[in-house]
Amino acid sequence: MKKTYKIEVDCANCANKMEEAARKTAGVKDAVVNFMTLKMTVEFEEGSEPKAVMQEVLKNCKKVEDDCEIYL
Repeated sequence: MKKTYKIEVDCANCANKMEEAARKTAGVKDAVVNFMTLKMTVEFEEGSEPKAVMQEVLKNCKKVEDDCEIYL
């Protein structure tokens, strides 16, 4: 399943860091961050709970970019 989320991030480099952090999160099959549209598209692994996974994605993204935001 794929879902798209609105994000808030300051620069393209930070968006790349968020994308990497999201991809490394358990339950995420793939993640793509588009800095121009300020959107993150996440593909979840089979059987994972998107809401719970996105809480972890947000935590991991805040570790690399503390002022980023993902609107869940």
